[in-house]
Amino acid sequence: MSRTTDILITALAPAVWGSTYLVTTEALPAGYPVTLAALRALPAGLLLLALTRCLPPRIWLGRVFLLGSFNFALFWVLLFVAAYRLPGGVAATLGALQAMMVIFMARGWLGTAIRAGAVAAAAAGVAGVALLLIGPGAALDPIGIAAGLGGAASMAAGTVLSRKWQPPVSALSFTAWQLTAGGLILLPLALIVEPPLPALTVTNLAGLAWLGLIGAAATYAIWFRGVARLEPGAVSMLGMMSPVTAVILGWVWLGQSLSPVQGAGAVIVLGSVWYGQRANRVRAAPGADRGAARLARA
Repeated sequence: MSRTTDILITALAPAVWGSTYLVTTEALPAGYPVTLAALRALPAGLLLLALTRCLPPRIWLGRVFLLGSFNFALFWVLLFVAAYRLPGGVAATLGALQAMMVIFMARGWLGTAIRAGAVAAAAAGVAGVALLLIGPGAALDPIGIAAGLGGAASMAAGTVLSRKWQPPVSALSFTAWQLTAGGLILLPLALIVEPPLPALTVTNLAGLAWLGLIGAAATYAIWFRGVARLEPGAVSMLGMMSPVTAVILGWVWLGQSLSPVQGAGAVIVLGSVWYGQRANRVRAAPGADRGAARLARA
C-alpha cells in the first residue's frame, strides 16, 4: 500500500474526532467528563478484546497501561479540563502544539532528525488553528492553559511511544489493549470525583455509541495503524484535521457563521498538513533506489 493511501486512511481518524465536540454538546449529559471518558474507552476496549481474542503478555502490561494513560486517560481528562476553563479555540490551539512536541520527542526517543520544514509546517498549522478558532475576546485561564499544554504533551508522548513500542500483534489488538487500560484507569477516578450519571436517554446512548464504537474503537485502530507505518511528525500533523472538521460541522449542522479569517485559517491548516507530510517524509539514502532496482532484476 502506498504512503499516500496510508496518509489518507490515517487522516480519517482525526477527521472523525472533530465530531466529538458536536456529539458531546448535543447528545450527552453535561458535567460528567471523566465518567463519559470511561464509558467511551472501556466498553470499546472490551469489545475489541472480545473480537481479537488477544490479551497482552505480562511483560507488556506496564507499557500498555502507560500508553493507555497517555493516549486516553490523562489526555481525555486534561482535554476536558481545558475545554471547561478555556474558550474552545484557545484549547484547540494549545492542542495543535502536539505536532511540534512530537517532532522533538521523536528526536529524543526515536533518534528522528529534526527538519526545518517539519517545524515550519507545525508552526503554520498552529497559527492556522488560531485563526480558525480564536475570537478577539478570548480569555486565558492559567489552569486551563496548563491543562491544554499537558493534554498536548500527553498525546504527543503516546504517539511517539506507540511508534517506539510496537508489539507483534495487529493494530486492532494494540488498540484494544490501550483502550481497556485507559478505561480501567478512568473508571475508579470517575467513581471518586463525579456523582452517578442520570438515567440515559436514547439520544445519550446513541452519542456514547458513536464516541465509543466509531470515535474510539474504529478510529484509534486506524490511528495506531498509521503510527506504525508513517513518520511520527507526519502522523501528528494529521491531527490538525480535527478542528477543521469541528468548524465545518458547526457551520453545516448548527448554522454557525464562518468568517473570511476562519476560512483563511482553514486553508493555512490544510496547507500545513499537506506540506508537513512532505517535510516529514524519510527519504532513502542516495543510491538506495538503484540498489533496490539491481536487486529486483537479480
